[in-house]
Amino acid sequence: MSQPLIEAQSLTKRYGKTIALHEVDMQVTNGITGLLGPNGAGKSTAMKICLGLLKPTAGEATVLGEKPYENITIRTRLGYMPEHDCLPDFVTASEFLSHMAQVSGIPPKHARTRAADMLRHVGLDEERYRHIKEYSTGMKQRVKLAQALVHDPIMVLLDEPTAGLDPAGREEMLELVRRTGRDFGINIMLSSHLMGDVESTCDRIIVIEGGAIIEQGAVADFTQESATYHIDVDDRREAVVAALAQRGIEATVNSGSLVVRLQADEQLDHVRDALAESQARVRRLAPARGKLADIFRRTAT
Repeated sequence: MSQPLIEAQSLTKRYGKTIALHEVDMQVTNGITGLLGPNGAGKSTAMKICLGLLKPTAGEATVLGEKPYENITIRTRLGYMPEHDCLPDFVTASEFLSHMAQVSGIPPKHARTRAADMLRHVGLDEERYRHIKEYSTGMKQRVKLAQALVHDPIMVLLDEPTAGLDPAGREEMLELVRRTGRDFGINIMLSSHLMGDVESTCDRIIVIEGGAIIEQGAVADFTQESATYHIDVDDRREAVVAALAQRGIEATVNSGSLVVRLQADEQLDHVRDALAESQARVRRLAPARGKLADIFRRTAT
């Protein structure tokens, strides 16, 4: 098994009496990892420690095998897209990215080529000579993503990359993130409070709440099909319930659907027979899938 890209052990960060992170244990491996949690959960603090911008109060974090708050050279192998607006207004996107590439040690000629490539990747090729002050929020978010990639890092950390975007802009940004991971092979940690963004984009998930990790693992493990089935019928619902009961299957009504929980796959045959016997017109028979929101519902109970 390869070494984790990021690993934290008993990671704790306090600001006076406020505990931002409490004994966090987590691992980030290859692919796209979502750091999911509500605002104030500790996501940005964890990212800043991983970037070496903050030192932990206790415990430790290693990034690419190094402690970034002790060995700052590790930053040359990382990219960072901050949440807040931090771009210079009176330069063009081309000038800004060329500068950022040169700061990372890329020679000027290659820096200009690299800047053009990244702006093309994020869809700003035709807008690259406009001043950034003239850009929309969505365009500025794309510039921030491009600058995180311009020096060809091994891993990028994206802090709320869809902040301030409308639904169409959000999906475009998430598709850019997916393409970055898929086409460039760059590993990504994406911080977000939006479950839909993480569920549609990430391979793995780390859920943080109140400064503590409450779940982590593959997204598919949390959204897989369950043994609960939803049945929608146009008529004869009572007949369906009765036919199921005769076969030892209890059905309940939830938002207009009949809901049954099966103990074995063979019971699907009984459901089929019950529907045929009742002569109901069936619109849907499908297993329920888990949702990331279920994680927070479990911890609240």
